Order: sequence, then C-alpha cells, then structure tokens
Amino acid sequence: MKITSVAVFCGSKTGKNPRFAQHTAELGKLIGHLRLKLIYGGGSTGLMGLVADTALAEGATVIGIIPELLKEWEHHHQGISELHIVADMHVRKKMMYERSDAAIVLPGGFGTLDELFEMLTWNQLKIHSKKIYVLNTDGFYDHLLQHLRGLEKEGFLYDKVDERITFCASPADLANHIV
Repeated sequence: MKITSVAVFCGSKTGKNPRFAQHTAELGKLIGHLRLKLIYGGGSTGLMGLVADTALAEGATVIGIIPELLKEWEHHHQGISELHIVADMHVRKKMMYERSDAAIVLPGGFGTLDELFEMLTWNQLKIHSKKIYVLNTDGFYDHLLQHLRGLEKEGFLYDKVDERITFCASPADLANHIV
C-alpha cells in the first residue's frame, strides 16, 4: 500500500537531548518533501509542535486531533490546515489511526508509549495492518527494543517484533522505508 499520510506520535515536550528536536525537524521537512499528509496530536509545544511547524513550512497538509482536556495543556496549534477538537484520548487515537496509512513514533513520554502500544496491539489483532516506525534517535528506544525482543524470546508474541515494527536510527533511514 502506498503511504500518503502518516500519524506522528511524540512528546509535547522536547526532552533534554537536542538531537530529539533536530531529528523531529528533519522528519517534518521530509514529510513535506515527500508530500505526505501529517496527522498528529494537535499541540503547538514540544516535538509535537515542531513536527507540525516544519511540515507546514515545507507545504504539507497538517491535521491535528486534540482532546478537549488537552487544548490548554498542549496549547492547541492554531496555524495548521485542520484542527479537530474531540471528546477524549480514545477518540483522538482512533481518528489518528483511521486517517493515516502508517504511524511514526518519536521520543516522548507515557502518552507516546500508550499510542505506540495501542497501534501494536491493534496491528497484532488485525484491526489494522498499518506499518509502524520508531525513530530511535540516539538509541532512545534501545531499552524498549530489548524488552520487545525479550517478549518474543519468552514466547509472548504471535509474530516476530520486526514483522510489526521498524526501528530507524535517523529520519533519512525512516524515509527510505516509507517510500
């Protein structure tokens, strides 16, 4: 399936490592250059705001989906192509999944991990078959990958980790997988 839109899950903060922001900006530019539609959480802060801003600057259509309760916390973005304010996190995630052809996970906190694991679970249950990519900037997700491989080794997964998720070291590496 040709990928025309990507859901990007990431932090509403930038984190301590400056490479997180650098890779996020590079990814936003690549999304624009590849003429992909960006579906994201609708915030204007942190990595979330940065990916939206850089994709917009490159001419991408950017669709934000934000729950009512996070409008102020994540400071909903007012300059994007479309902003949908929804009832709750469940509606947000479902809309993001439905509107995207693939998911990209950047560094983030609990919310980002929740979104990653829900996508993986839905993929395993065949609710969808969308590709899931993780931008593993400076090894941010190395421990998670090690844990996932442990789940596989101990017989808790139905498929190999690499069949469900692709870890990429850089935005360019990720772009090579998408196109």
